[in-house]
Amino acid sequence: MHVFQPRRVESRADWLDADGIKLYTISAENRTVDQAPYLARLQEIKRARKIPWDITPAFAIFHDAAQALYLVLGWWGNDNELFTSTSARTAEGWVEDPSRFSFCLWDLEVMWQERNYFVEHMYGRAPDLERYRAARFSHA
Repeated sequence: MHVFQPRRVESRADWLDADGIKLYTISAENRTVDQAPYLARLQEIKRARKIPWDITPAFAIFHDAAQALYLVLGWWGNDNELFTSTSARTAEGWVEDPSRFSFCLWDLEVMWQERNYFVEHMYGRAPDLERYRAARFSHA
């Protein structure tokens, strides 16, 4: 039987990729997450989609889970929809297969906060992408 235990979630204001995507890390082992294995995969995922990332509110979660590394990319589109891509690093390399891999309950904690930041900073009369990008959630 599994028992829920909070995981270390980190992010900082300067954790942005080249297009301004917010970066988060989650660690099952309560350690600092090495972002290097995730960054190249994030670029591949972005290149595979025709999205103007530099003006799109988005975030990525680099999750060192108990069984694998997971990269969850979330971005807002169609006014108020959250689109997601989940990749897991397997023995064959990074795999994006929605029938096998998805975000998990620890990722949802970040997603809930991101929903709130989106409502506060983007879904009003004066959308402010910079304020959205500056809003961060973390806990150890």
